Amino acid sequence: MAKLVTSLNIVAPDDFYERLIRTHEGLSDDESAALNARLILILANHVGDAEVLNEALETARKAAR
Repeated sequence: MAKLVTSLNIVAPDDFYERLIRTHEGLSDDESAALNARLILILANHVGDAEVLNEALETARKAAR
């Protein structure tokens, strides 16, 4: 059974964050939201594990409150 990794697991996280922000430059709010949705679906497909994805959804929802 896979488990959601919530500890830092990205090599050069600041570089990734900068690239993520640059990816949104010049987009409208709607275009940016659509890009985020596509990115989420691409990464969810890559993960593939329903339990991990459900845990990620629950974790993200808790953080939104």
